[in-house]
Amino acid sequence: MIEVGTVIAERVFWVDRELLKRYADASGDHNPIHQDEVFAKSVGLPDVIAHGMLTMALVGKFVTDWAGGSVAVKEFSARFVKPVVVPADQKVDLTVSATVVEVFDGAVRLDLSATSGGVKVLAMAKALVLRS
Repeated sequence: MIEVGTVIAERVFWVDRELLKRYADASGDHNPIHQDEVFAKSVGLPDVIAHGMLTMALVGKFVTDWAGGSVAVKEFSARFVKPVVVPADQKVDLTVSATVVEVFDGAVRLDLSATSGGVKVLAMAKALVLRS
């Protein structure tokens, strides 16, 4: 039974440069901050960073998998607060979890948590999911 305070088990997604390249190719977003560490550092970033929309997609996958499919997800939003930094030849975590904060009329509102290396990367992350 889902009730307020229920914690949804965390899931870890692993992000590396290969995933960034595949995402860039699929999305058409070839901004060099996502692939060229010299360029990323030249604009003040600590290293190459994951695409924001890739981060959101992975958090969205966490929600849709829990909800039983995308048709059950009615709202999904967040604010970016820190990038997911992806050094060369490393896999970094994107760790996602959720807590049920409201249950009403067959729907569940979730507060989401997304961190990488223990650093919060999204704020005000929420989802509204229909549950039968």
